[in-house]
Order: sequence, then C-alpha cells, then structure tokens
Amino acid sequence: MPLPFAIQASAGSARLAHIETAHGVVETPAFMPVGTAASVKAVPQDVLEELGAQIILGNTYHLYLRPGHELIRNLGGLHKFMSWERALLTDSGGFQVFSLSELRKVTEEGVTFRSHLDGSSHLFTPERSMEIQIALGADIIMAFDECTEYPAEYSRSRESMEMTLRWAKRSKDYFESHQHEVPWPENQENNDGRAQALIGIVQGGMYPELRRECAERLIEMDFPGYAIGGLSVGEPRDKTAEIIASVLEILPKDKPRYVMGVGYPDEIAQYAAMGVDMMDCVLPTRAARHGLLFTSEGRMNIKNTRYASDQAPPDPKCCCKVCSRYTRAYLRHLFLAKEPLAGVLNTVHNLAFYLDTMRAVRHAIKLGDISGILSGTVFTA
Repeated sequence: MPLPFAIQASAGSARLAHIETAHGVVETPAFMPVGTAASVKAVPQDVLEELGAQIILGNTYHLYLRPGHELIRNLGGLHKFMSWERALLTDSGGFQVFSLSELRKVTEEGVTFRSHLDGSSHLFTPERSMEIQIALGADIIMAFDECTEYPAEYSRSRESMEMTLRWAKRSKDYFESHQHEVPWPENQENNDGRAQALIGIVQGGMYPELRRECAERLIEMDFPGYAIGGLSVGEPRDKTAEIIASVLEILPKDKPRYVMGVGYPDEIAQYAAMGVDMMDCVLPTRAARHGLLFTSEGRMNIKNTRYASDQAPPDPKCCCKVCSRYTRAYLRHLFLAKEPLAGVLNTVHNLAFYLDTMRAVRHAIKLGDISGILSGTVFTA
C-alpha cells in the first residue's frame, strides 16, 4: 500500500491511527500547519519540529509560480529544498485557482488563470497538477478538483461534482503512469519502499446527497485516502459539520480521512471526535499576524489596552516557549510597535495551541473517553 493506515485505538467515532509515509509516521488525528510557499510563515523548521508538527502542507499553485516546480525537482524535491525531513502534503492548486474568480476560466480541459504576481497566463489541468506535485515530491498529493462556490444552486453543484470526478480519474491515470518520477533518492534509508500517495477529494457543494454520491464514486476508483474539500467557503459552521458527517458515513473506515481548510480549535477537536484523521488551516498563522491568540481561556486580541501592563503569560495553562517566557504586556508592545518578533511569537503560540489540542484529543481517544472533547473541556485541561 502507498499509504499504510493502522488504527491503534478508538472512542466512539474517533480513532487514533498511524499513517506511514516515506518520511515518517504521522499519528492521527493530526493538524497540519500550512507552509504555503515552502514556509510556515514566521516559524523556522526546527521550531516546528520542537512543537511536534509531524506533517506540513505546501501549496502547489504558489510553488509552481515561485520558485517553480522544475527548480525544486532539480534541487532534490521539496523536502530537501526546505530542509524538512518529516512528512509533506501538497494540495492540488484547485482551491487557489477557485479563489482567483476574476482571473480564471474553467473548461473541461482545466482552469486557465492569470498569476496574481505578474498577470501571466497559465493552464492547470489534472495532468499538469499531477506533474507539478510529482516534481515537488510530497508524500501525499491531492487530485485536481473544482471547488464549488457558496452559495450554489443544486444544478451548479452537481455539474461541478461531475467535473471533479472526471478530473479525479484523469489525475489518477496520469499519476499511476508517472509516479516513478518522484525526486526521492533511490536508496533513501527511511523510504522502505513507500511510494507517493494520491488522495481523492469529495465535492458536491452543500448538498449531502451529492456529497455522498461523490464519495461513493471516488471509492470505486480506489484511492488510498479521501479528503472532503469545498468547505470554509462562507457556509455556516453547522452546515460544515453536517456535510462532514454526511461524507464520513460513506468513506471507508480503513483509510485516512482528511478535511481540508478547517477550522477553529474547538472545530478541529469536534471533527476529530466525528472520525476525521487529518486537518489543515491557515487560521493559527493568519490570526497570529493580526494579533489574535488562541488560549484555554478563549480568543485573545493582544492589541487590547487591557493587556498594556498585564504581566501574566498569554495562556497560563500553556507550556509553549512563548508562554513560558513572555508576558501579555510585552506581546502587545511588540505588536503595536510593528516589530517582526510579534508575528513570530504569536504564531509559535497559536501553532503550539493547535498541536497541543490534537495531542489532547489523541490522548483522550487512547483513554477511550472523548467526553472532554465533546464538551470542550479538552481546552482547559
């Protein structure tokens, strides 16, 4: 199997599992920090390792535009390029070209879009997305899909879902005939014969029946794992949970399940309790750059005047290197003074909170009791 998956323990619908990749084991449920341009913003790789990040996400669209996938391939692949020896996942670029609504045109062949950097024209097809992701060499790569906007009529959502399924088949066909081109050293000691793995993406808008149909048809294609995409596009949070639940009913229990682009700490814990294995989101890093910290006491806007002389740590119950050393007053000063260190420290804390949340979830599953996850007390333990 290209993506061995073994469940170690379960509690209700939640499961503690191991995903084996060529660059190490990922213990799930796992949160993946987003490293858009081969960098998790403001955080060096050694700090990510200290925080316990087992896998991070790279962005195909951005890496294709800059510095270019061929350059990264020639330099030995994304792991070597960014000096990251643990697991990597790359997205397909589908969501990014979706977000370029004024700069793209979708056809059966693929998506023509203009670069946000210089306006140059490019074409992403399923085959091109696979070519780029194979060149980047992530352990897990994603089929090219069309992300349906919100709101969208039923007919539009079905049309988009059908396109995603056709593109999934094309992605898989190209991948299976070219996966030998992945730029990993042939004798890589920790590879142990592991191959790059391609995951299919479930679409279908906000219609549970379309989502279930899409999942069933993707399962017939026999991917080694399945993702739920097209969420966090403006829909209500309860709708997000409804869609996730409807798809989890269908997806195989013996393969990893990934929900893309979610969410707040309480949400990712909730989704893990529902049986999701992997999640990613830009929220902890983006919020940090705007002065928003996630803590066991709730969200903290460090810009507020109330913290001007507050000598308490950002989160008294957090053991990260930021909370162990710095005060709220100091973090507020850095942010208002526009010191670059503000973004670094805020981001380190937020990532620590997200990764610690997943650690607490995994521990609860191991103990066989997820009541704390469901009630939210996992954040204050």
